[in-house]
Amino acid sequence: MYHYSKYIARHLIHSTLLITFSLTSIVWLTQALRFIDFIVNQGVSIMVFLKLTILLIPSLLLMILPPALFCSVLFVYNKLKVESELIVMQAAGLSKWRLGIPAMQVAVLVMLLAYSIALYLQPVSYTRFRDMQAFLRNNYASILLQEGVFSNPVEGLTVFLRERDKDGILHGILVHDNRDPKATVTMLAEEGKLVETPQGPRFLLMHGNRQEINNGKLSFLTFDNYTMDISLYAKQMGARPLDPQEMRLPQLFTYDDTVSPLENQKRFAEGHQRLIWPAYSMTLTFVALAVLLSGQFNRRGHWQRIALASAFGVVILFSAVGLRGMMGVEPQMAAVGYLNLFVPCVIAWWALRDHMPPRKMVQAAA
Repeated sequence: MYHYSKYIARHLIHSTLLITFSLTSIVWLTQALRFIDFIVNQGVSIMVFLKLTILLIPSLLLMILPPALFCSVLFVYNKLKVESELIVMQAAGLSKWRLGIPAMQVAVLVMLLAYSIALYLQPVSYTRFRDMQAFLRNNYASILLQEGVFSNPVEGLTVFLRERDKDGILHGILVHDNRDPKATVTMLAEEGKLVETPQGPRFLLMHGNRQEINNGKLSFLTFDNYTMDISLYAKQMGARPLDPQEMRLPQLFTYDDTVSPLENQKRFAEGHQRLIWPAYSMTLTFVALAVLLSGQFNRRGHWQRIALASAFGVVILFSAVGLRGMMGVEPQMAAVGYLNLFVPCVIAWWALRDHMPPRKMVQAAA
């Protein structure tokens, strides 16, 4: 690789990494706030919360990589042009096509990374995310057995425990059942534990009392052992329907008779999106190069070309997002999705071709 190519590629890689990290961090933070309920209301630890939300990063990276590379190409090539470095390279006999090769090489690397995420990493990580999310929401143990937290496994039922020792014995237990306002029950126990029985899960309370208010009358019962049936509160995990984002490419393009035609169409749309979206890394790079490398050098700045390239990129990206939803309804829109990918790329490639002899190009650049 020529020195100029390494020089440009290095700047592109550094800028792409910085932009990708910044955008991913911002979007990840906004997405993570959606699951803050697990900490506030269900007492999930910070480590479990981080593990859950980190599983979203591959999906975020897949969406951010093409626009991040596009921003990087705009920034780097505009900086090189403003500082006259591209003019010097053109004066040395380099064509617009050769000046764009470093960006195309970086675009190929980003596209391959995006395909590896789309075809393998995203389905794996999103499946683990859905499994973990379902477990935290549906498994009673993750809700009832949180130390120092008032938990609400179902509406009207509040459970609190002070601590849990290494043997699994619970201490300082409060259970308040207000699902029937006419018969409110409050139970306090010094100790307790969760046990499995042939009839289902049971909450075994020891050394406590049971207080019930029924029609304004208080009944008080002390006990050494009290077994509470929690099978109605425990939502056991069962088979859940697969989300299209969890499926591999062969599954997405295989018609499933067990689901509705609309669901099958959504899967086909997801499959096409997996094939189309990573390739936008190359399309957006071509568009950015075609706008920035064409035309004469202007020392007063290139904000007009930056604005024009940005407008083209925004239109292409918004069209891609809109077509993703339309493909889920109309199968014919898949062809439009591929046209939205290839047509701008072909037009930009045509614009990058040199129409002037090298000598005239050097004179124009000077």
